[in-house]
Amino acid sequence: MLLSLVVHTYSLRYWFPATIMLGTAPAYLLSWGAWRLLSTVLPARMYHKLDDRLYSMYQSMVLFFFENYTGVEIIIYGDIPKNKENVIYVSNHQCTADWIIADMLAIRQSALGHVRYVLKDGLKWLPLYGWYFSQHGGAYVKRSAKFSELAMKKKLFTQSQSGVPMYLVIFPEGTRYNPELKNVIADSQAFATKEGLAVLKHTLTPRMKASHIALEAMGGHLDAVYDVTVAYEGTLEVSGQRKPAPSMPEFLCKECPRVHIHFDRVDIKEIPPEPLFFRRWLHERFEIKDRLLTDFYESEDEDKTFRFPGEGKHSPLNLSETLPSVVILVGLTLPLLLTETGRKVYVRTWVYGTLLGWLWVNAFP
Repeated sequence: MLLSLVVHTYSLRYWFPATIMLGTAPAYLLSWGAWRLLSTVLPARMYHKLDDRLYSMYQSMVLFFFENYTGVEIIIYGDIPKNKENVIYVSNHQCTADWIIADMLAIRQSALGHVRYVLKDGLKWLPLYGWYFSQHGGAYVKRSAKFSELAMKKKLFTQSQSGVPMYLVIFPEGTRYNPELKNVIADSQAFATKEGLAVLKHTLTPRMKASHIALEAMGGHLDAVYDVTVAYEGTLEVSGQRKPAPSMPEFLCKECPRVHIHFDRVDIKEIPPEPLFFRRWLHERFEIKDRLLTDFYESEDEDKTFRFPGEGKHSPLNLSETLPSVVILVGLTLPLLLTETGRKVYVRTWVYGTLLGWLWVNAFP
């Protein structure tokens, strides 16, 4: 009986926030859809401005659960610029919670609404969100030769020409680094050896294609690349072996006490545009990440273990940044759920919105 209660309480840690985040999606999409229709007669800049505000509201609600609700400590090494910039955000990739880390940095720069993602193609099948991420400026890419460079380049170029604020999140490894998937790590290291590149231990060998296309398409629109290295505390076995980083459910179940974020800004003028030199530059950045993570997990100096070099600043997120969004979105959702007509609209938004979204993202990649 006691064990059952413990398990039930543990599952509620995840299901409660998940229900709110998913449950408010139809109300959010209906609000966005109304604005999308109204904005068809307005300049594109006006549409993007309010779209970014709406997106910021939804994502700040997400951050309420991933920061305030979980009580995770965010420790940042390096100085985040105070002013908003147009950037490519490049990070190591370990788990499904990684995209939340980009949001955590963006909200501290008042740029949360500007976040857009380069996503693996399979995510376009997410109900409602798969379509909306594309509408918000995200780009879906395939890992195979079917990757449409032209579609991605056209989308990013159009947005940069329109002056759309850009905080483009890319994970160049292409897939998550999981220390338990030895074959994936071995294949990545073998590829590096074949290409004459340094072999990496705590990250996978980065692929340059998506990052280089983004640089080409938006070069004149960009200010910098944000080179971010993330380490989740509590992911080391007693034996010294790394464990997989926490999934989103595990993160919400408060299994990650601290997230360490190493931040480095690289001015866009310092990045070589030629493919060969860009490839070397990107791999060198991942060599730096690998050294940072090696010291984080393997340093023999206890004072350096589980921390990055330099001063780590604790960066708590104020409730005033997130709680109002929770109240607004729940307030928009309740009227739909409390009336018979509202419930029909709610269900139909899920069903028809998802089906139409799938058709759209496949017809207009």
